[in-house]
Amino acid sequence: MSTPYDVLTRITNNRQSSQPAGQQCEMCSESIADEHQHVVNVAGRQLMCVCRGCYLLFTDSHAQLRYRAVPDRYLSFPDFALDRRIWELLQIPVGLAFFFRNSALDRTVAFYPGPAGATESDLELEAWSAINSADPRVGLLADDVEALLVRVPDDDQPDCYLVPIDACYEFVGGLRMLWRGFDGGQEAREFIDAFFDQLAARSTERPR
Repeated sequence: MSTPYDVLTRITNNRQSSQPAGQQCEMCSESIADEHQHVVNVAGRQLMCVCRGCYLLFTDSHAQLRYRAVPDRYLSFPDFALDRRIWELLQIPVGLAFFFRNSALDRTVAFYPGPAGATESDLELEAWSAINSADPRVGLLADDVEALLVRVPDDDQPDCYLVPIDACYEFVGGLRMLWRGFDGGQEAREFIDAFFDQLAARSTERPR
């Protein structure tokens, strides 16, 4: 069975390769545009490109389905209950990561960027539980299809957004191509700043 890291590597590699004209839905083979929607194969832990019709089959978040539609929801969490001390307890060596609950593994997983690409964190469950308890907005995330994307500057309040899981994969794929050295380099930092500016403009604020 593939690990979450295998899935992330496969998806980001696919994002970096050019898509042929007439890309097809991975469920019914109908032609789809470059801008299309996705579903998650929960058991296989795969992100699939689909047409609108197939996407709509799996939008019921309460149904026990093998596939789940990735929603198009963006929320910002101002004053998120996280500081540098708690971040260090999570054992994430850089100030950027995304978290989501994997229902197949029945736990929250985390990925962060680095010189070798995306790396799965050995998530400190006690520290994550403390964050979850301190900020109830974490409970808004839908399993498998939404993620908490967090950036923790050295001397500032963290930036925290609830985003679709496919947005995280696209972000990591783009960042991986630009990453240089241990800290990513100037080009990667500019890419991160621009991406978070776009998130701020697109997201609806959800106060505590």
